[in-house]
Amino acid sequence: MHARMKHPVFVIPDAMKAMHALHKSTDDAGLSDVTRELVHLRASQINGCSVCVGMHAAALKKAGQTDDRLFSVAAWRDTPYFTDAERAALALTEAMTRLADKGDPVPDDIWNEAAKHHDERALAALLVSIAGINVWNRLNAAVRAVAGSHLS
Repeated sequence: MHARMKHPVFVIPDAMKAMHALHKSTDDAGLSDVTRELVHLRASQINGCSVCVGMHAAALKKAGQTDDRLFSVAAWRDTPYFTDAERAALALTEAMTRLADKGDPVPDDIWNEAAKHHDERALAALLVSIAGINVWNRLNAAVRAVAGSHLS
């Protein structure tokens, strides 16, 4: 397997700086690293981004997450392994990642549940994190980045 081209963030180094800055902006905003990795993994699963699925699953494993949790992210609604706050974050991730699938892409019930579990700052970090991983997924899919390459 080969990528179609050198990754755009290496062709345009300021894009890499911008993506890292976007990610860093959510540090210390009240969103746990585990929640951020869970939403990154879920969005990447939906978008079929093999690079990010592998990367974020590995990060969750390194952070001490159990195999039960890792293997169940795609079926989070039907498993007992996630907190209510994580479920709210995963639901918001799915809604924001699948914007074109519904007339009201982020319905009030999903928004209200996320807002119930995350204060304004953490909710903002969650929104920025979901948007950011979707950018990475789309870039990786377009250039057919190879899983395990970590964008090299």
